[in-house]
Formats: sequence, C-alpha cells, structure tokens
Amino acid sequence: MIETNGERPYCHAHVDPLAGLRTPQDPPWDVYLTGTVFLDIIFTGLDTAPVRGTESWARGMGSSPGGVANMATALARLGLKTSLAAAFGDDHYGEYCWDALEQGEGIDLGPSRTVPDWHSPVTVSMAYEGERTMVSHGHEPPPEEPAPEHAPRPGGRRAPGAPPPRAPGLARCPAPPSPPAPPPHWIAESARAGTRIFTDVGWDDTGRWDLAGLADLEHCEAFLPNADEAMRYTGADCPRAAAHALTEYVPLAVVTLGAEGAYAVDGRTGETAEVPAIAVEALDPTGAGDVFVAGFVMGTLADWPLADRLAFAGLTAALSVQEFGGSLSAPGWAEIAAWWRRVQSVDDQEPAALRRYAFLESLIPEVTRPWPLRRAVPTIGFRRSA
Repeated sequence: MIETNGERPYCHAHVDPLAGLRTPQDPPWDVYLTGTVFLDIIFTGLDTAPVRGTESWARGMGSSPGGVANMATALARLGLKTSLAAAFGDDHYGEYCWDALEQGEGIDLGPSRTVPDWHSPVTVSMAYEGERTMVSHGHEPPPEEPAPEHAPRPGGRRAPGAPPPRAPGLARCPAPPSPPAPPPHWIAESARAGTRIFTDVGWDDTGRWDLAGLADLEHCEAFLPNADEAMRYTGADCPRAAAHALTEYVPLAVVTLGAEGAYAVDGRTGETAEVPAIAVEALDPTGAGDVFVAGFVMGTLADWPLADRLAFAGLTAALSVQEFGGSLSAPGWAEIAAWWRRVQSVDDQEPAALRRYAFLESLIPEVTRPWPLRRAVPTIGFRRSA
C-alpha cells in the first residue's frame, strides 16, 4: 500500500490527457453532463454522529457547489473539456454555484439556465469517523428538463455522455424528494450515435433494489456502484461476485470497496482488476465517489489499461478526501504530480506499490506554476480582494 504524509500543495497545472487522441470531427466537449447542482454545506471535525436532543459543534465548515457539480469540476480539473446542462436558482446560492463552475473551473454552462423563483437545492453533509451523513432539501425541478432538445452526438468514438441523475435508478447526486421523471430519449439516441455513457447510482429509498428498474443500463458502457449497492442489486454475498453478476447487464462493472480500494470486471473480455486504496487521513469524504468516477472516465477516454484506470480513480478520490467539500476538493494535475514525487521519497515504500503508479511518470507536468485551486469556504459572499 502507498504511504503518504498527508501534506498537499495548492497549485495548478494544465494537462490535456486527450490532446493526442482528438480528431477534427470530435465535438467541442469531451464530457457532457446533466443533473442537479446543489449548494453543499459541509461540517467536519465531529467526534460522533449528532445525537437527538443535543447540540454538536463542528471544528470545520465549508461551502461549495455539489451534486452533479462534483463530477463536472473533477473532470475539468483533470483537463477534460466539460459541458454541463443544469438548472440554477436565481438566488444567491445559484449565482455562487454558477460563478464557481463557469469562472472558477472553466466549465461550459452554455446548455444550462437560470430559473426564476426556484431556489437552489441544498445539502448539509456531516463528516465523522471517516464517513458522512447528508441531509438534503429541494423542490421539484422545473418542468422543462435542462437536457438538450436533441441527443448529444459525438463526432468520434471518444466522446462520452452522462445520463441525467433523475432517470430512474441512475442517480448521480441526491435527488429532490419527488418521483423521478421518465428517462429522456436522448440517452438511448446518444448511445446509438456512439456516445460512451457512464453511470453510478443513488441509494434506493424504496428498498426494492431491482435491477430491472435501471432501464438505461443497457445503453451504458460502465456502471460504478459502491459495494453495498452492488450487493443489494445483485443479491451477491460479496462485492466481487456482485461485480461479475452486473456484467450481465452492462459491459463494464466497477465496484468501489471503500478502504479496500476497487474491483472491476470487463464482461466483454473477461478481464478483472483490483487496486487497493491509498492510505490517507480523510477530512471529508463528501463527493469522493464522484471524483472516483471522474478519474475512471478520464482514464477510459485516454485508452488506459483497466488496472491503471482503477488506480488513477482511487488516487484522485484519496486526494479529494483531504479537503472540504465535494466539488472544490477535487485534485488538479499539479497536486497529482506533487503526490507522486512525494511518495517516491518516503522511506521503506513498497516497490510493488510504486510500480502500480509508475504510469503517471509520463503524464505529470515537469514544471508547475503556483495557482491556488478554489476551495470550499466557511461561508459564501465574502468580498474578493483586488
């Protein structure tokens, strides 16, 4: 297992991992996402879970865009051209999230819209004992879906898409307390046009855990649930068996195993891969799953081997849990580079663990210029100094 001292730099360097793979026929975006943007308010430093009838004080607090913004930000920070279609409230929360994503992260919000008199959904996340508990509030989204009128059509085989989180069973972020809408037609149309679709899943509050309800899995290239979700959906008694069972429904099954890492099965080739987790001290695990998916998607579009994709996804998730918030905790390439250089200097590092990440050597930037990444702040609305 890779050991690290937990320190992190605050710098940014631009790396385009798909620079040599794009063609003139490709669309202007590498990744197209649609979903719900939340304002996340995160409390950390809680010793235990809140107890009914008592008041708990947190030692840390942060605010940042959440929901589908977690994945959009993580993808953009990894150098992918990212486009997001989402509805934003016309309140201060919505303005803050829009600015953080468009101006702060360079995400294309051309397909997005501001909705008058619709307040932004909010999630409060409480992190303790290496886990987090979330409470969300939001009203039913506007009737008009922020999905495109026509299916996103890739010009080449490498352009991915992401199904909307409100499609039944294909949640990418906490959904407002309303019945999910029927899956938009563009998911199937996009898949037929060659778009590569990746999805994870939200918690099934109904308790049914019925794979038949995940109708859009047949259009997906990869499904990335966590271990508990995978076992509940398949009835398997271990996550690895669940991953194999899922390949009957989707070509590539990736099951995250928490502190144990991740396991993947490619049903098309029979290939399997398992990579252990990286030992880090977690400050806030909010959004780590979204960052993991973003790392895996990037590696897939770059045509990396399956084990390298798992290792990279796990690394990005491990770096993210050392900062506040889901979206603004996502690492950039300079942070990945600094981590790789640092772990090589740790005494008694396992040679096999270092070899597992040796593929980073040809990717990470040699020279980086200081540029602090945006981080979650205790409150929003601070005046910026000139």
